[in-house]
Amino acid sequence: MKTLSLYSGAGGIDLGFKKNKFHTLLAIENWDKACETLKINKIASKIICDDIRNIDFKDLQKQYKFDFVVGGPPCPPFSKSRFYLKNKKRAMDDEDTHTLINYFLAIKTFKPKAFFFENVHGFIYKPHRAALEYFEKESKKLGYNISHQIINCADYGVPQIRQRFICIGFRKDLGKFTFPNPTHSNQDRDDNLFFAPWVTCKEAIGDLDYSLKEDKEKIPGSKDKELLKLVPPGDNYLFFTKERNHPKPKFKWRSRYWSFLLKLSPSKPSWTIQASFSNNMGPFHWKNRFLRISEIKRLQTFPDKYKLCGNFNDQWRQIGNAVPPLLCEKISYEIKKQLKLK
Repeated sequence: MKTLSLYSGAGGIDLGFKKNKFHTLLAIENWDKACETLKINKIASKIICDDIRNIDFKDLQKQYKFDFVVGGPPCPPFSKSRFYLKNKKRAMDDEDTHTLINYFLAIKTFKPKAFFFENVHGFIYKPHRAALEYFEKESKKLGYNISHQIINCADYGVPQIRQRFICIGFRKDLGKFTFPNPTHSNQDRDDNLFFAPWVTCKEAIGDLDYSLKEDKEKIPGSKDKELLKLVPPGDNYLFFTKERNHPKPKFKWRSRYWSFLLKLSPSKPSWTIQASFSNNMGPFHWKNRFLRISEIKRLQTFPDKYKLCGNFNDQWRQIGNAVPPLLCEKISYEIKKQLKLK
């Protein structure tokens, strides 16, 4: 199962697909730190470290034949944070959507049996409707049946509440993909008897709470460090609002990012691990400290021995941008099964 990996990042998608004998022949990524990570972990037979706009797919077609294309194009034009950046265009009006266009250029060139596409769940928001319509139109024009869902990774055993848009395209002569049923569930649901409980933070990283000298220049919570200590596990800055009946409200309702002073609960999955690291944006450990790289790797289901290149912020960004390998493992198993591949 020869695979082309686009926007490969730290290799989360490829790592999951590899579990089901998908072999990444070629990975294309433009960030040098991520390319180093891909190389040191031997994710692909060959890695091209360059902007995808510089890639000549027609030339590559002379060297490669791919059965599958996988990738998660950079998501800023469709992210929730773009709502707050008034000077930035959104969806198909943003120049960064060239990544989506080039993804389909690869599909058009190599005509794989199937493809895997991942993006933020904001991809289906009403303001981004043009992007989803473009996606559906291009897939149909190129001869693919597509199946897409907003998936909560926690429902598939990932110890993280992380909602993502996942789309699988099958060449029309090969049918249409059916998503696997969830394996885990929030135990507050009425039908939880049919699923295993969500994997909690304590189960995932409880054994990593070891003593480690902290970076003295980085203070959890920054200027609000004293407030962070008062936030109950599983809560955020909204704890200090009038609407939550705080005796001395300090913030207005929904006046900050959700992750502001956000703290993990040991009895629940993590909140979404984001790509950017900040002194006051969580999630923070329930013991009022920053999470460590070893911990966010676990929360994203990367193996403990998986090596990351670059400094702390580089490594955090790679993990925060990644697709959880465990989710990709479960989806690639179904792709293999439904296409009746050996």
